[in-house]
Formats: sequence, structure tokens, C-alpha cells
Amino acid sequence: MEELVLFIAKSLVDNPDLVKTTVEENENEVIITLSVGEGDMGKVIGKQGRIAKAIRTVVHAASVKQDKKYIVSIA
Repeated sequence: MEELVLFIAKSLVDNPDLVKTTVEENENEVIITLSVGEGDMGKVIGKQGRIAKAIRTVVHAASVKQDKKYIVSIA
């Protein structure tokens, strides 16, 4: 899932080298924290959070077959 979030975020931003993710894993959930450059934050979040919501929806759909819940956090 981390690779999926990285791929989506890098395709949206102007500086793909500044895109980084960190993963924290608990018993039933995995938290993926996405960080981008300062100028690219708006491109990842989108108007009224639409792009961020779409990223979360894609990750949720991709994780249906797994037993863990994936949470995407944008820092």
C-alpha cells in the first residue's frame, strides 16, 4: 500500500523527490503518513480535500482483501 500512495502522490506534485511516507503498524491497522514539499501540499489535498479523499478511497478499495485497515494521513 505504501508504494501505491507514493505512486499517486509523486504523479500529482511538482517535486516528486520530496515525497516521503512513513508507516506505523498496529494490530489491526496500518497508518501511512504522507509528507510532501511545502508548495505541493495543496496539490495533494485538492479543493475541499477531494484529492486526499480520493487517495484514501483508492487505498481502501485496494486493501479490501487484506485483514488490516489502512489509514492515510497527510502531514
